Amino acid sequence: MTVLRIEHLNRSFGSLVVTNDVTLTVEDGERHVIIGPNGAGKTSLIHQIGGQLAPDGGHIYLKDTDITGWPPQQVARLGIARTFQRNNLFLNLSVLENLRLAVQVKRGNPLDFHTPARRDRAVIDHAERLLAQVHLDGAAGRPVRSLSYGEQRQLEIALALAGDPDLMLLDEPTSGMSPAETERMIALISNLPREIAILMIEHDMNVVFSIADRITVLFFGEVLASGTAAEIQANPRVREVYLGGAH
Repeated sequence: MTVLRIEHLNRSFGSLVVTNDVTLTVEDGERHVIIGPNGAGKTSLIHQIGGQLAPDGGHIYLKDTDITGWPPQQVARLGIARTFQRNNLFLNLSVLENLRLAVQVKRGNPLDFHTPARRDRAVIDHAERLLAQVHLDGAAGRPVRSLSYGEQRQLEIALALAGDPDLMLLDEPTSGMSPAETERMIALISNLPREIAILMIEHDMNVVFSIADRITVLFFGEVLASGTAAEIQANPRVREVYLGGAH
């Protein structure tokens, strides 16, 4: 099944074209990575899928539903979760409290004043399972500000999983990480359930080739190439404008 289908998407800011006739698909369970030089339009594309930016033309479909121009909260309810380049966490709350709030939002009762959240065993159990999934179960009681940068990015993955998504949008999940943190993130993403499709922006080619089932190369807002890692590595145009001789 095709989870995400983008058809002839366009977006510009005045004379600056950031998305030019982009067409791509993400299949059920696929790990699809978007690469390209700075200014290629990668984040602008993710913003349009996630609802943070409305396209000027074209269509975005989640399964069979046209979500073009939908606001972020509506996109999220339908089954798309995302992370951002910068952490978006409640730093003074504990790890478990951050995730518990995300679970409550998914359940539709984030402000249930009748039952204290700390007593809602189902919510806490769910949050604890997600923390174990991202290898943060030992940090549940710690304030988020005490986590390392890599651990905070792991928590953001857990928050995205709390929405029970069909598709996760990950915007440079290893950016700014140490080599050890990057390896942990590669393992975490690789082990996510295949019921969840992933569309990910990434600049570290070791990460890309470790994770990607399929790669799309953007160049000045256009799709330059799309294919398997081997096909992308062998593409002379991609090597010329992005990969260079190192790959």
